[in-house]
Amino acid sequence: MWLLAVILLVALMIPIAAILADSPLGRSIARRMEGGGDAADGAVQLLERRIAVLESDLEDLSRSIVGMRDELQFMQRLLEDPKKKQS
Repeated sequence: MWLLAVILLVALMIPIAAILADSPLGRSIARRMEGGGDAADGAVQLLERRIAVLESDLEDLSRSIVGMRDELQFMQRLLEDPKKKQS
């Protein structure tokens, strides 16, 4: 019974670990594990982090805009004149 529970736990942890590794948190941990060199590398790494944050913010905003566009189209279809659809 315990063996089955352990196997099930491991099987469930694999996809969870994959999701976490691909998340921004996982990427942040990976960047920290890579470590850094001298002071010039520190400045470059700081800029790389800022760019990564800006890119993720841009992706989030793009997804929000697409969602709002879909919602707007849905609302427009709801508000259209129903007589046009019947003719």
